[in-house]
Amino acid sequence: MVPFTNVLAFALAASVLIAVPGPSVLFVIGRSLALGRKGGLLSVLGNAIGMVPQITAVALGLGAVLAQSIMLFTIIKFGGAAYLVYLGVQAIRHRGGRSTAGGPAPSRSMRRLIREGFIVGASNPKSIVFFVAVLPQFVEYSNGSIPLQLAELGAVFLVIALISDSIWALAAGTARHWFARSPRRISTLGVTGGVMMIGLGGTLALTGTKS
Repeated sequence: MVPFTNVLAFALAASVLIAVPGPSVLFVIGRSLALGRKGGLLSVLGNAIGMVPQITAVALGLGAVLAQSIMLFTIIKFGGAAYLVYLGVQAIRHRGGRSTAGGPAPSRSMRRLIREGFIVGASNPKSIVFFVAVLPQFVEYSNGSIPLQLAELGAVFLVIALISDSIWALAAGTARHWFARSPRRISTLGVTGGVMMIGLGGTLALTGTKS
């Protein structure tokens, strides 16, 4: 197991990194503005579940191979970026179909919302690079069971991310709920959330190019 001091140090470092608005936070805010608190929270859950395969790959030693492969990295990066743009376009297209209560669109099931968040989380190449670069620094190699230690650190990261992203989702969803009193304003929020996701997709596609 990972020594408690290492876990504490990692938790502090992860909390600082997660608290700084990044791709996951922007995605959650955009989804919450477009779909409301429930849609945002389900997206947070899906996004976190999507990072589980990445953590598993890092624990098994596959993450380094993926991070160093230009072809695989590029495929995942552009695939994830394209999917974010697609979700943003969908949010704009269906902005008029939201409920006035600020909840998700009736046609979107819980399973679909979680699945969409999962795809975004699993296809985020930046988190793969983060796990490959940061997790091993907090492993106690003399204790052995390296894959298990990496998995433990990954679980700590997921818990912190779930809490932090959920706060962002509740805040953005609450703002949407208040604006929902006006159909025009809620339509504007739907567009805002969609534009944020499209912009995020474009940013991910144009940055972090491997060479």
